[in-house]
Amino acid sequence: MEYKDYYKVMGVKRDATQDEIKRAYRKLARKYHPDVSKESDAELRFKEVGEAYAVLKDPEKRTAYDQLGANWKSGQDFRPPPNWDQGFEFHGGNASQGGAQDFSDFFETLFGRGDFRSAYTRADHRPFASRGEDTFAKIEIDLQDSYSGATRSVTLKHTVIGDDGRPALSTRTLNVKIPKGVRPGQHIRLAKQGSPGAGGGESGDLLLEISFRPHPKFYVEDNDVYLNLPVTPWEAELGASVKTPTPAGDVDLTIPPHSKAGRKLRLKGRGLPGKEPGDFYAVLQIALPRAESADQKKAYREFASAFAFDPRKEREGWK
Repeated sequence: MEYKDYYKVMGVKRDATQDEIKRAYRKLARKYHPDVSKESDAELRFKEVGEAYAVLKDPEKRTAYDQLGANWKSGQDFRPPPNWDQGFEFHGGNASQGGAQDFSDFFETLFGRGDFRSAYTRADHRPFASRGEDTFAKIEIDLQDSYSGATRSVTLKHTVIGDDGRPALSTRTLNVKIPKGVRPGQHIRLAKQGSPGAGGGESGDLLLEISFRPHPKFYVEDNDVYLNLPVTPWEAELGASVKTPTPAGDVDLTIPPHSKAGRKLRLKGRGLPGKEPGDFYAVLQIALPRAESADQKKAYREFASAFAFDPRKEREGWK
């Protein structure tokens, strides 16, 4: 995917005001409109200008786009940084929803293709005494917060229009109660923390979409929690009791004899808590010790002599 320099497309500086961007769009739209332009690439340029304007005219999308940095060049291979939109407060949908069916993959990756609406373009049309819009943001929490519940201080970024007519970032910090059992993709609703109402109407709500920070030991699929558990060859073959970490604390896990690598040992109901709690799975990974000393190498040779084991013979197609 190629990076799009929307400022270059529009022929404006990165610190252009919203009015300067609007004037640039009108000029370019007239120049490249397919119905009147004689330029050979008018249709392509018209689409490029439309896409660039869809981002730069919207203070929220423009601010998010600017967060990618000013060092990117048009056409440069691009992948958005992980969680690039974490903590960004958007109106009328989250950052992954958007509009514009004909826009590029670059636009879709950042903003989606649904109806990414903007409070700045709709505020003037709201009726008197209307409720404020709901706002959306993505936040990361620790897996442990879901197991036990917690209250966390969350800082959100949102866009404001400065006195100079340019969008700028502002922040606010909220204390958020993380409910026990919350799962990735679910939302926490904070009543009346969205956009202010108009004409005395009440404020909208703020919806926080939950994701988990990567954990050094555990990973989550749906409501189940997994751990890759290393065991020795003798623990796997002879059976053992192994102290095993879980998000709720250590347990003594029984390794059945003759276990193979990849075997999943389930602890029912020890996944994410909830009305229907998930399960916890320890996925066995058989670790081989290195033979460093003469005695250890001798032990391996005796091991080989005792078993005469050839794992390739067990595989179909091997001779």
